[in-house]
Amino acid sequence: MQRILSTAVIVGLLAATAAAFAITERLKLTKSPITGTKVVRAYVSPRAHTTAAVNVRFRRSDRVTVTVQDSHGHEVDTLAYRVLVPSGRRTFTWNGRTDAGTQAADGTYRMEIHLANQRRTILLPNPIGLESKLPAVLDAGAVRPVFSPDGDHQSDTVNIHYKLSEPAHILVFLSGHRVIRGRFEKPKDKVSWGGTVNGKLLPPGMYVLTVGAIDLAGNRATKVQHVAVTLRYITLRATRVGVAAGGRLKIGISTDAKRYRWTLGARAGFASGRVLRLRAPSAAGTYRLTVSERNHVDTASVVVR
Repeated sequence: MQRILSTAVIVGLLAATAAAFAITERLKLTKSPITGTKVVRAYVSPRAHTTAAVNVRFRRSDRVTVTVQDSHGHEVDTLAYRVLVPSGRRTFTWNGRTDAGTQAADGTYRMEIHLANQRRTILLPNPIGLESKLPAVLDAGAVRPVFSPDGDHQSDTVNIHYKLSEPAHILVFLSGHRVIRGRFEKPKDKVSWGGTVNGKLLPPGMYVLTVGAIDLAGNRATKVQHVAVTLRYITLRATRVGVAAGGRLKIGISTDAKRYRWTLGARAGFASGRVLRLRAPSAAGTYRLTVSERNHVDTASVVVR
C-alpha cells in the first residue's frame, strides 16, 4: 500500500512539473502585449517643470493602469487608472510628483503597466531619472582671450574652458543672447566661439560672456561665471604720428595675420610683424597710412615735417 502511495505521489509531482513546464513554454511563446517601448524624455525635474515621457505600443485594446515605482518597488504615482487604450502607440508622462502632489525624491524610477483584460503586469525596464539639484559652473576662463575672426586660420576663435559640478550642457550667453550650447554633457571641457551672434560677426571690442549650464533634467545653473574676451582685427596702435621728411617711420600693429598690405601716399607693399617700419615721404605734408588684411582696414595720419 505504501509503495502504491509513493508511486502516486511521484506520478503527481511529475504531472505537476510537466504542467508547469508547459505553461512556462507557452508563456515564452506568447507575445508581450506591449512592444516598441521608447523613452522620449528619460529625465524629469519638478523644479525645472520638465516631464519624463515613455512611448509604448499596445498590441491590442485593453484597460490599463500605469504607475511609477521607485527603485525599491514602491508605488509613487498613478498616471492612468483602468483607462481604455486602443491598439497602437500611447505616450505616458510623469511630472516628478507623487499621488499626494508632493515632489518625489531624486533617484531612479520605472513605469509599471497593468493590463486588466489580459491579466498581465509589466514593469518597463527603461529607467527614468529625477534630478532637482541645480548644476553649478565652478570655473571658466579663456587661455587666450584676444582673438581675430577674420578667416585667416590665425586665432579665429576663442576657447572657453569650463568646469561644472556635474555632467551638463554648457550654455554661453552674450547680453542675454545664447551663442553656444555644448553638444555633450561633460563636467569639464572647452568650447569655441567665433565672435558671432545670430550668425552675424561682431565689431571689434571687449565682450563679457556669461557661462552657464543646463543638466539632462532641464535644471539651469544659477551659479555662473563671466569671461571677458577681446575681438580684434588689424589695428594701428596710433591714429596720428609725426616723422621727419625722409625719416624712418615706425608704428605698432595689432594683428595675428602673418602678412598684411600697407599703403602710404602713392606707395604700397606688404609687411609682417607687430611693428611696421617704412621710409617717410620726402615732402612735408599729411599722408594717410592704411593697413588691411582680409577686407579689414585701419588708418592713421602721418604728419611729415
